[in-house]
Amino acid sequence: MEKYIPDIYQKSIYTIDYSKLWLRGIKCILFDLDNTLIPANKDKPTEKNIELFKELEEMGFKIIIFSNSVSKRVKPFSSRLGVDYSASSFKPLPGKFVKILEKYNFEVDEVAIVGDQILTDVLGGNRVGITTILVNRISNRDIVFTKINRLIENIIFKRLEKKDLFFKGKYYE
Repeated sequence: MEKYIPDIYQKSIYTIDYSKLWLRGIKCILFDLDNTLIPANKDKPTEKNIELFKELEEMGFKIIIFSNSVSKRVKPFSSRLGVDYSASSFKPLPGKFVKILEKYNFEVDEVAIVGDQILTDVLGGNRVGITTILVNRISNRDIVFTKINRLIENIIFKRLEKKDLFFKGKYYE
């Protein structure tokens, strides 16, 4: 069950202490797109997204949108933010995670993934050994496949709570 437990759990991308991540040696942050940065039915970054990404880049972070969505959805979003992206990432499979590490010459302890799902973002990141950061989803709207994942996630959350390993709504760094 430990493979489903994030290293960090925060309310949103805006409550993460990025200074602490930097001090931990994190140099690259992979952000999931749908329901992490924007609702799944939106296609443009918000002003808050733009401001956050500017701050993170000024701090020295390499920012990459890391999504299971197709390039047609991810590329325009990342272009508006001026950041790189990886579409059709097939999370939780390790392949694209490893490609990012190799392409940008990062070690596993220098990369974090921020996402709203334990079955894709957390499990995928934990499989590779990068820092995993779970945030609450920003919308209840999901695509069909994600709705199925959410049902499975709820079962996992209940099992983790039963074993005193993770509690939804109890945030930590």
